[in-house]
Amino acid sequence: MGTYRFRWDVILANLDFLLSGVGMTLLISALTLVFATAAGLLIAAMASSKFWPARALATGFGEIIRNTPILVQLLWVYYVLPILLDIRIDALTACVIGLSIYSSAFIAEVFRAGIQSVPLGHREAAQVLGLSPFTAFVRIVAPQAVRTVLPPLAANFVQLIKYSSLAAVISVGEVTRRGMELSSSTFRPLEIFSFIAVVYFVICWPLSQGVQLWERHLARR
Repeated sequence: MGTYRFRWDVILANLDFLLSGVGMTLLISALTLVFATAAGLLIAAMASSKFWPARALATGFGEIIRNTPILVQLLWVYYVLPILLDIRIDALTACVIGLSIYSSAFIAEVFRAGIQSVPLGHREAAQVLGLSPFTAFVRIVAPQAVRTVLPPLAANFVQLIKYSSLAAVISVGEVTRRGMELSSSTFRPLEIFSFIAVVYFVICWPLSQGVQLWERHLARR
């Protein structure tokens, strides 16, 4: 290490190339958050259902997804799913599907906790008014649960930004992949991946601080 000569000029000379992957990183994170949130809400509703097959399906899905590695799931979607369905899936689509499936299992738990935080009397009042279980969930339970789960959802978004780096293994051109490509041609991994770590920190740290401030604000209210 004492004889190592730092070459930070490699970063400056290839700054545009490295930063071109940031947009892809944020796109993957945003798309995954949308799809994972929708799927998580559906799974949470199934887990809270009185229909036991729905509960069993939601529970089984959650247990399988939460207890297998996210990287294995991502590779399974990219390599195995096209074989099973006889379709072609590009790397970006596979990445969004894989990350959405994984994140939805955890977001479902966030929603489930939010649903359980709604007073039972509110749900019973909806039944007295003659609302169907679905209508009661959409109009009574979900609006109250959403206020509770927003901070945890924001925290999940921060996690998704970091998980998006796994897209590099299937050649999606996000910021980590850009670093791998540049490192293989310049042989300067120390400078390149140190810079990429800083990029993730600059993106994630303000968001993490914002989530903490939001949670404290809600706690005071």
